[in-house]
Amino acid sequence: MDLLMEKKKFPLFFLFFVTNLAIIVVFASNEEAIALSKWKASLQNSQPLLASWTDLPNGTFNSSTELEATTTPCNWLGIYCDLAGNVIMINLTSSGLQGTLNEFMFSHFPNLLYLDLSMNFIFGVIPPEINYLSKLVYLDLSNNKLSGYIPEEIGLLSGLEGLMLSDNKLNGSFPNEIGSLRSLRELSLHNNSLSGLIPTSLGNLSKLAYLHIHKNSLSGSIPSEIGNLSNLVELWMNSNRLTGHIPSSLWNIKKLKSLVMFENKLSGHIPIEIKNMLSLNILSLHTNNLSGSIPKSICEMGNLTLIRLYRNNLSGSIPEEIGNLELLVGLELNENKLNGSLPGSIGNLSKLQVLNIRDNQLSGSIPQVIENLMDLVVLRLAWNYFTGYLPQNICQGGKLMNFTANGNHLIRSVPKSLRNCTSLSRIRLDGNQLTGNISEDFNVYPDLDYINLSNNKFYGEISKSWGQSLKLRSFEIAGNNISGIIPPEIGNITQLFRLVLSSNNLVGEIPKELGKLTSLINLTLDHNQLSGSIPAELGLLTGLEYLDLSTNGLSKNIPASLGSFLKLHHLKLSDNKLSHEIPIELGKLGQLSILDLSHNFLTGKVASEFRKLQSLLTMNISHNNLSGVLPQSFKELRGLEYVDISQNGFWGPIPDNKAFQDAPAEALQGNKGLCGNAGGLQPCNTPDNRKNTSETDHKVMYFIVLPILTPFLCALFGILINVRRTKNLEQKELSNMVNEPFHLVSNFDGRKLYQQIIKSTEDFDVRYCIGEGGFGSVYIAKLPSFDLVAIKKLHQVSDAGMTYSKEFFNEVRALTEIRHRNIVRLHGFCSHARNSFLVYEYFEKGSLARILSNEEEPKELDWSKRVNIIRGVAHALSYMHFSINPAIVHRDISSKNILLDSQFVAHISDFGTAKLLKHNSSDWTAVAGTVGYMAPVEQNWLTR
Repeated sequence: MDLLMEKKKFPLFFLFFVTNLAIIVVFASNEEAIALSKWKASLQNSQPLLASWTDLPNGTFNSSTELEATTTPCNWLGIYCDLAGNVIMINLTSSGLQGTLNEFMFSHFPNLLYLDLSMNFIFGVIPPEINYLSKLVYLDLSNNKLSGYIPEEIGLLSGLEGLMLSDNKLNGSFPNEIGSLRSLRELSLHNNSLSGLIPTSLGNLSKLAYLHIHKNSLSGSIPSEIGNLSNLVELWMNSNRLTGHIPSSLWNIKKLKSLVMFENKLSGHIPIEIKNMLSLNILSLHTNNLSGSIPKSICEMGNLTLIRLYRNNLSGSIPEEIGNLELLVGLELNENKLNGSLPGSIGNLSKLQVLNIRDNQLSGSIPQVIENLMDLVVLRLAWNYFTGYLPQNICQGGKLMNFTANGNHLIRSVPKSLRNCTSLSRIRLDGNQLTGNISEDFNVYPDLDYINLSNNKFYGEISKSWGQSLKLRSFEIAGNNISGIIPPEIGNITQLFRLVLSSNNLVGEIPKELGKLTSLINLTLDHNQLSGSIPAELGLLTGLEYLDLSTNGLSKNIPASLGSFLKLHHLKLSDNKLSHEIPIELGKLGQLSILDLSHNFLTGKVASEFRKLQSLLTMNISHNNLSGVLPQSFKELRGLEYVDISQNGFWGPIPDNKAFQDAPAEALQGNKGLCGNAGGLQPCNTPDNRKNTSETDHKVMYFIVLPILTPFLCALFGILINVRRTKNLEQKELSNMVNEPFHLVSNFDGRKLYQQIIKSTEDFDVRYCIGEGGFGSVYIAKLPSFDLVAIKKLHQVSDAGMTYSKEFFNEVRALTEIRHRNIVRLHGFCSHARNSFLVYEYFEKGSLARILSNEEEPKELDWSKRVNIIRGVAHALSYMHFSINPAIVHRDISSKNILLDSQFVAHISDFGTAKLLKHNSSDWTAVAGTVGYMAPVEQNWLTR
């Protein structure tokens, strides 16, 4: 219902003139006909629209008789002439014209009184030449696509009575020159982009009756000169940026019927002088910063039909005298700070259709006299402090459509009249203490769009008849004592976009028919006693954004079909009995921000696909039976703020992610062997399983003499702490490697350790891969004998299974010769047709190259750490070159081959290209290394 509908005014003078226009007209001037024809030619689609505008013959004309039959425009569409044949009126409204006014020859129409080109597609600017229409009385260019400034020359049209430029794209300031149009009766500039101040010159327009300047960007205060417009009937200034007080001079305009100033930043009080506006029908000052109380004098304005004062800072009580306004149709006082009780006199407003007083501080009981308002369509009482009960016959007139009383302290049952109030489209009674049987107090409402009965004391079962409310879009009855099942008939409400039934006593399974609710955005069924599995049919709800099935008795697996919720941002399945693995399809939920799968019986690993959850803020997978190493790819979840992985079976390093590193200890506790830089965790390179070595230990050299190995020989863990150099390798047979022989070392069971590596990495699954190199991939594994280790598995170079054997044996031979704190330690190795790999100690910080390529981590490398890294590398190189025999040349010292532990101590790694230098011999070798790190001479030679 919009009681502010604007009506277009057509000047009575022109209505009289057109009605009594003589049938016989004298020929119009040739000049006007030519001008109209040229303008027609400039339009983009004029031919079918202006077919009656006959084209003029070429050349000049010497007599008017030559033009008599073919060129008079007086019979053309939209053209009207006076008895002398002069064009005095052009009315082409709603003709579909498309073009500009640039070719309109204003100077050729000295007698034009009326120009109406409204509701077309005319674009461009208003030419300043418009001032040539010196006799113009009415100008209407509204509802087009005109842009640019309003030309100041328009102020020269001194006889203008109606100026309509609304609904265009005009910008710039409000021309001060308009104040010169002293004959103006109607000014409509609304719905443009005008800015700046309202000119004080408007006060000169003493004949002005209609001033419409709403929906612009006008600012500043309302000039007090507006109060001089004693003939003003309509004043619309809404939807601007006006500030300051409403000038007191305005309240003396006795003829004013419509005062509309909403959606500004006006302040101050509503004065008692408002009662002087005895003719006022519409008072709309909502959405401002008005304060103070509603003056009692407003109740003396007996012609008022609409009062809209909502969204202000009004305080005090609603005047008891409000019942005097017997013509009132709409009373909207919502979203203020009104207090006290609702006056009983409101029952006198027999014509009232809209009563909106929500979001105030009103208290007391709701007057029973509201039942007398037989025409009531909208009744909004929400978010106050009302007590007692609702009037039982509140829908006595049978017209009530919108009824909200939520957020009060109401008790007892709902009004009996609501059951048969079939006109209802919106009901909100949530947040009270209402009681009653939901299946008896409510009925089928064919036009119902929204109902919320949450957080009351309703009981009973959800009737299957709700399935007949086919227009229902939101159904919420959370926080009651509803029992029984969810009726499958709910699936018939195909327009439903919100279904909230949480915190009740619902039992049974989630009906698969809910899969038919393809418009559903929010499905909330948490805190019930639902059982069975999650229906796979829910995957059909591809528009779902919020899903909460937590705290029920749901069992079995999480359906993979939930991965189709590409718009989902909230997924909560916690506190159920769900089992099996987390489906990898959940990794497709790119919009997900909240994920809670805690307190279930989920098993298996967390899939690396979860790295795709780039919108994730909170992840809780605690209190399950999950295991394995957390994907290091979680470091890509840069938006993650909170994690809880407690009470599972995770082990290994936590991901290099701020949410994991900042997690409280209780969010990580209860796992088997997590390590990393976080509260309550051991560093991943903990020395607990290592003995302190003495000075003599560093002098002992350990190596395994490598015979020429066949492709089927496997030497496991060749170098171990305290392993004697002369110990013979024991050769045994692995049953799971096609019964081919392999070597055992010292007192370690090589077969068992090999099986542990295969098991820990799940046969080198990609989830355990933490790096890639030219010759192989690096994996992380947790072994009982060594805690965390890094395993470099060499790539195969052919289908026959051969690997980079030269680099492999180079690395084994080099690392068995040396033992230094700045050189990576080799724990063992295996060479076999199926798998060839080396086992090193693990460094949680990774390579120096990785840290330097990250945006945040280099900040940790202050100058002292950088100097220590350089010093460590220098010590290792000095050791290899001068302290051992034979000396070793690494040949590929680069940032990617320098590993850092938790204290940023450097360790040289990757000896695949290393060379052992024999004493008193010549050592020739091919160029090797990383481009950018090798000597310039060698690099130039390599790139020839």
